[in-house]
Amino acid sequence: MKLPKNTGPLTDIIVAWTLMGLALFTILHLHLLAAMLAGLLVFQLVHLLSSALHIPFITSRNIKIAVVALLAMATIALLVLGGVGVAVFLRKGPDNLATLLTQLAIIVDDLRRLLPVGIVEYLPADTETVKTLVSGWFREHAAEVRTLGADTLRTFAHILIGLIIGGMLALHEVEPNRKPTPFLRALTERVRLLADTFLRIMQAQVPISAINTTLTGIYLVVVLPSFDINLPFTKTLIVVTFIAGLLPVVGNLISNTLIFLVSLSFSFAVAVASLGFLIVIHKLEYFLNARIVGARINARAWELLIAMLVFESAWGIAGLIAAPLLYAYIKQELTQRKLI
Repeated sequence: MKLPKNTGPLTDIIVAWTLMGLALFTILHLHLLAAMLAGLLVFQLVHLLSSALHIPFITSRNIKIAVVALLAMATIALLVLGGVGVAVFLRKGPDNLATLLTQLAIIVDDLRRLLPVGIVEYLPADTETVKTLVSGWFREHAAEVRTLGADTLRTFAHILIGLIIGGMLALHEVEPNRKPTPFLRALTERVRLLADTFLRIMQAQVPISAINTTLTGIYLVVVLPSFDINLPFTKTLIVVTFIAGLLPVVGNLISNTLIFLVSLSFSFAVAVASLGFLIVIHKLEYFLNARIVGARINARAWELLIAMLVFESAWGIAGLIAAPLLYAYIKQELTQRKLI
């Protein structure tokens, strides 16, 4: 996406920066990150599809608006159907996510026979103890658990609204304000730079996640079965690996932990082999992050880790997810002004 030049007075740019910072803070504070990410995703997908179909070069204004509107609606529909499909896959069937999490309690009992005595004494005595601890936690946090369903529905509604807003913004791009003020140009540039940063991260992270998922799938489906080792929850682990892999750095840790624990349920030797494989994958992802993500957003892996630590401390999981995008955006703003 070609960004407009900074033609407005410095005051307009400073005010635009201030409003953008307040907007991003408000989004995190009011838990609207899911809506923002959904809107950015639709906006960029429609923009990319429009460019691929050469829609910006269509001379007829009405035809252009109609085609972009259809693209926006089709994109939103496909994203919603895809999200519902993934949710159904993870919730239904023998390898569903709930069963996987239940299996982790059984693994705790196996760990007592595999780990050194000094570590075992800090683990629960058996699965019944685990169940007691879990039930106690649910009793202590009953109010939070009761709101979980409402929070899930609220997040889904936020995502749906964000998708619609993203489609509307993409449609607005067809017929923008013909004579914007200098302040409006400065504010528009801030939003477009954020959208451009989001696109850069997705263009880098999707291939990284795809490579990571492919290698993990080969290991789980081809390598281990060739040694007569068939781990449970293989399909779920592959899907979780791809989805978690869309989160820079931390996503790989989430999927690796699940694979290691499931491997422990088979044997300690398989767990060690999986750990060795995951270390190799982690080193590969570190290299890919440095080469692909770093090249696109001009940020090294250690910079992203520091940003994640700070944002997670301030806003929890939402801050952890938002950290790569917002850090890269801030760095892009400073780079454009030649401050760094």
